[in-house]
Order: sequence, then C-alpha cells, then structure tokens
Amino acid sequence: MDAQAGSVQLPVCDHYSGVEARMRKSLQLQAEMTQEYGTCVFDVTLDCEDGAPVGGEADHAALVTELALAATDKHSDARVAVRVHPVQHPSFDADVDRIAGRAGHRLVHIMVPKVESVQDVERAVAALDAAGAQALPLQVLIESPAAVHRAFDIAAHPRVQSLSFGLMDFVSSHGGAIPSEGMGAQGQFTHPLVVRAKLEIASACHAHGKVPSHCVVTEFSDVQAMRSAALKAAREFGYTRMWSIHPAQIRPILEAMAPTEAEIERASEIILAAHAVEWAPISHAGQLHDRASYRFFWQVLERAHQTGRPLPREIQLFLVPTGQTAGRNA
Repeated sequence: MDAQAGSVQLPVCDHYSGVEARMRKSLQLQAEMTQEYGTCVFDVTLDCEDGAPVGGEADHAALVTELALAATDKHSDARVAVRVHPVQHPSFDADVDRIAGRAGHRLVHIMVPKVESVQDVERAVAALDAAGAQALPLQVLIESPAAVHRAFDIAAHPRVQSLSFGLMDFVSSHGGAIPSEGMGAQGQFTHPLVVRAKLEIASACHAHGKVPSHCVVTEFSDVQAMRSAALKAAREFGYTRMWSIHPAQIRPILEAMAPTEAEIERASEIILAAHAVEWAPISHAGQLHDRASYRFFWQVLERAHQTGRPLPREIQLFLVPTGQTAGRNA
C-alpha cells in the first residue's frame, strides 16, 4: 500500500488494569468479546507501574507474568501486554528480566512509561534484548513537555510501535500553568498546550508509520463523555487507538474508532469495483477513483475488521483465511 502511516496494525483499544481481580476479569472479558466479535478487538495491558504496591514490585511482576502465560495458554488469540516501571525506577531491570524473560514470547508489547528521550528507548531495548526478548515491540508513554518536543525522534526508533499520550502527568508537569480542567473530558480538547501536545504526538506517529494512542478519560461512569472524547480523538486529532481504564469504556471506544455503516458500504463498493478492473481507475457515484483513494478505502475496511464490524462476504475473503468470517452477524 506504500502508506507512510498505518504500517503497524493494532486493536483500537488498549485496556489497562493492575489489581489482580480486575486483571483476571479483563482477560476473561477479552476472551468473551473475541468470541462475540470474531476477532480480538482490544489489548489487555497488565500494569506494574501503578498496580504494584511499594515494596511489592517483585511479587506483582511475578503475578502479571503468570496471568499473561495462563491467558495465552488458554486462548491462542489473546493479546496481552505489560506496563513496566519507568527506566529510571529501581525496579525497571527486575521487571523486564522477570516478565520479558519468562513471557516475552507470549506478550504483544511492553509499555514503558515516562519516556523522555531516544536514550530512554535505547535503555529499554537493551534490557529487553538482555532478557532474550529481542523481537518484543515497545510502546512508550509521552508524559512531559520535553518528551513531546522529542516525539518525532522517539517515534522514529525502529523498535517503537506506538506512542501514547499521558494526559495527567503532562498537565501536572506544568506546575499549575494548566488548570485542572485540562485533565477533564472537555478541557483536554480545548486547552492550547494540551491540544498542541496531542497533535504533535499524532503527527510524529503518522510520520513514522507508528500508532498514536489517545489518553484515558477519567470520567468512566459518564458514557456520553467517553463516547464524545473517543470520537474527537479519532475524527479530529488523528488517533487510531485509545486507552480504557474501565470495562464500560471499551465498547464506546470500539464504536467511536470504527467506520460507520455508510463508510463501510461505500468503501466495499469502491474496492470491489476496483478489484474487478485490476485496480485501474474507476468512476463511482460521479467521482474518479484510482490507487490513491483505493488505499484510503482499503484502510477503512481494515479498520472495520479490527473493530469487529460486519463486512460483506466478498470483502471478508480479502481479510481472513478461507473458512473463517470477520465481524459480528457475518
């Protein structure tokens, strides 16, 4: 497809949990929704940074390792990741050694928080390689003004798969210069410094073919606020993935990040017509389409598949092996 962006394909939702009971429930929910949608529609990231009690970091690392191994043993299509401590934390090396050393072959990525520079990325890569997890991708959290300034260099690193925006730490790192409203479901889309940071991170990711992952919405009981934030992130800020911190946030994220039925129908018609003429230019509904627009509409269909949307049978044949189906109600 030769797309500058979009070379990395990930589920549109990354669900975080760090308490044992919630981690177990999250993994079970992932299995249930994979069955419902016909594809794994969100990652589960088991959290060591905020989930581990002070002094209990080693025990928590052992716990998430066992949970990841058990989930991937039971469900071969499970997508499980782990957020470790920052590279500056005393437990970072032990986290990576325990978790990536034992379960690196089962994890889909390691999330490293509070990344400030390419040097932090290199530090994390060296630790993963030393643990025998040379193929394990890195995702990183951008959480400070300095990190935003270096976002393009960080996104360019070949081991980095995705950049996430850490809203709460970003706002608090300004020493009161950004009001608390800047962390809210509405204010995070209006305060100029927060908006600028979000756009820088999204642009850096798209420039280097990486996935921009939007921050959390802490008002998890407000479904409408969640849905509105996810729509803004996807439609106005260029984010193709978003964090969830409560199970009730997962479905609104999937809905907001998915193409509409009308978009899927139009994309399907154009791709099938183009395929029929071996990708030569076509006219559709009075508009000319060629390979540039074919790429766009193919990406619409890929996003529909990632979010478990129903697809025409002819399109499913492009996206999944023979004998399988894509999406609900297929």
